[in-house]
Amino acid sequence: MEKVTLVLATTNPGKTREIKNLLQGHSIELLNLTDFGPTPKPAEDEDSFEENAYQKAYFYARILGFPALADDSGLVVEALGGEPGVHSARWAGEEATDAERCSRLLERMAGKTDRKAAFVCGLVLAVPTGPALTWVGRCEGEITTAPQGSNGFGYDPIFYYPPLGRTFAELTAEEKNRVSHRGLALAEFKSELDKVLIWLRRRLDESPV
Repeated sequence: MEKVTLVLATTNPGKTREIKNLLQGHSIELLNLTDFGPTPKPAEDEDSFEENAYQKAYFYARILGFPALADDSGLVVEALGGEPGVHSARWAGEEATDAERCSRLLERMAGKTDRKAAFVCGLVLAVPTGPALTWVGRCEGEITTAPQGSNGFGYDPIFYYPPLGRTFAELTAEEKNRVSHRGLALAEFKSELDKVLIWLRRRLDESPV
């Protein structure tokens, strides 16, 4: 069967690597935004992960002409009223490094005994004409008092996952993919992949891709 081309709506190499690892072996050709050269950026100004993911997926599907898979993920910290939430990537400034994001969060958490947090992922697959499918994954954990581990990316070094007794940055890629917010959303996506591919081919037949 002919492969379906999907664009991962990201330039983040860590995110791309995770998604490619999870979906390898299926009749899908995966590209990401770096395969297309400079591209404009959509506004990510919605109030939920799912809405922001749809905004990105539909934007890139429309301008690139291929189905696009986008996720909007972030860290929700109970003691901070849900922050950084949908602003996780930009919370410490547009140009902040992962280490700077972690440092700012730990500063805000200084002295707080409630360390509960969750990673949340909204995953959306959209076609150029607009229709889309959505999945959501959520992983509960705690904020550490100092970074631990050197794997992963983003807030992984300060997100402690109690069932495995380690931070996300101390897990192997395989371990993290089994339990992470993105891994759970993608697992749902994979479990429905046969139906998703049928849906995709029907939608693509309706659009001038």
